[in-house]
Amino acid sequence: MISFVRTLYGKLIVVLAGLFVIIGLLTILLTFFSTRLYVDEVNQKLNLDLASHIVSDEPILTNGRINSVTLKNMFHMLMVINPSIEIYLLDPTGKILAYSAVPGKVKRHHISVSPIKTFLRQQSRLPILGDDPRGFSRSKVFSVAPIMGKQHLEGYLYVILGGEDYDTVTHLLEGSYILRLSFWIGIASLLFAFIVGLILFRVITKRLTHLVYEMEVFQKSDFSEEINFPEVDQRKEKDEIDRLRETFSRMSGLIRDQIRRLKESDRLRRDMVANVSHDFRTPLTSLQGYLDTLLDKGNALTPEMQKDYLEIAARQSQRLSVLVEELFELAKLDALEAVPNRERFSLVELVSDIVQKFQLKAQEKNLSIKQEFTEGLPFVEGDIGMIERVFENLIGNALQHTPTGGVISLVLRHINGRIHVQVRDTGRGIPPEEVSRIFLRFYRVAKDRSAESGGAGLGLAIVKRILELHNASIDVESIVSRGTTFTFDLPVCSGG
Repeated sequence: MISFVRTLYGKLIVVLAGLFVIIGLLTILLTFFSTRLYVDEVNQKLNLDLASHIVSDEPILTNGRINSVTLKNMFHMLMVINPSIEIYLLDPTGKILAYSAVPGKVKRHHISVSPIKTFLRQQSRLPILGDDPRGFSRSKVFSVAPIMGKQHLEGYLYVILGGEDYDTVTHLLEGSYILRLSFWIGIASLLFAFIVGLILFRVITKRLTHLVYEMEVFQKSDFSEEINFPEVDQRKEKDEIDRLRETFSRMSGLIRDQIRRLKESDRLRRDMVANVSHDFRTPLTSLQGYLDTLLDKGNALTPEMQKDYLEIAARQSQRLSVLVEELFELAKLDALEAVPNRERFSLVELVSDIVQKFQLKAQEKNLSIKQEFTEGLPFVEGDIGMIERVFENLIGNALQHTPTGGVISLVLRHINGRIHVQVRDTGRGIPPEEVSRIFLRFYRVAKDRSAESGGAGLGLAIVKRILELHNASIDVESIVSRGTTFTFDLPVCSGG
């Protein structure tokens, strides 16, 4: 029971039940209060002249003396006709001289004449309540008529219109079939509204309960379970629960993607450690081996062999230097320490200068580097040093993977306010299953992983990060044995 009350549905039921009890009690009290006033008003209106008719029939007081026979007969007749009324004979000050009530029931000996005078003036709204002789704190509707002598007022005939039977709500209910019927109809209406409220709350909270269940399942699945909610009718307006469900669905998708990326990142981190260890160990082992040989057997080696050993050691040292430089460069780019120093420059001139730097290497491999662009291309905006690094990595990558006799092409086009750049080669291409992973750091295509001349797998990761800092992206298309094309664009500088 306690666990049920702690649920949202249980709390809503408790609140609803409390509201219905309070509203029901207030409604019942207000109904009885207003009904009592209405009954008093109607009763007083219907019997407004009752006392006057009684007084006008027979004299009750004559020269201050009570006509006992007339009074007795009148009391008897009225009690038979209407037992609910009570008759009191008052002097001009309100003192009770005689009454029709049961002896011992009357508590007062004096009645306030102020309500009597108000009644006789007939200038106030009904009901007008006067003192009830049966109690000191009660008041009731009445009818009153003055008893006039020959020259002055001799007293009042004071008629209480609701006797002891109507003093309580219980008596009022017992005396009225309509009130009893209205009371039970009200109770039944409240119960019906309460049951309907329970059903509506259940319908409303059912979706929320389902959402909580899905969230718990998602949590227990280690945030990997896919959440499948029923489709919401797009034609109807979405309420807060629909929007909450959509928000959770999107959030769960983001969490799953984030966890997947974290797992992938962790796997790549482990691969990175293995790759870095391998990339460092191979040249270090070679470097140490040749240097140890020179130190131990230097005198026994010919000058030509010493030169060869030193050249090999120098190449391995250079390889280590490049690897360390790329690691520091990528780390700096990731840490946002390298903020692009944006300026306007000619991309055509930059590409031409870079091509000149690679011509010698291309000639050594019998490769040709072509430039394709139209005259008058506008200037672009960016960090010229970073963009130069992008071209160096892409062209160096193309030189490494393009066989003898191949072609490397650099294409520049002005399209919709941006300069689109393509770096194409006629190399061996990238397998389709590996295209989406070539920009991951330390990732190398399978056929290059054992090649000593292969890079550390950081060049394309650096390219991607630099372009991200320039709010640009890079795409790749590749066909095995036919070549690869890298594409990115840069914004044209305002003013050309």
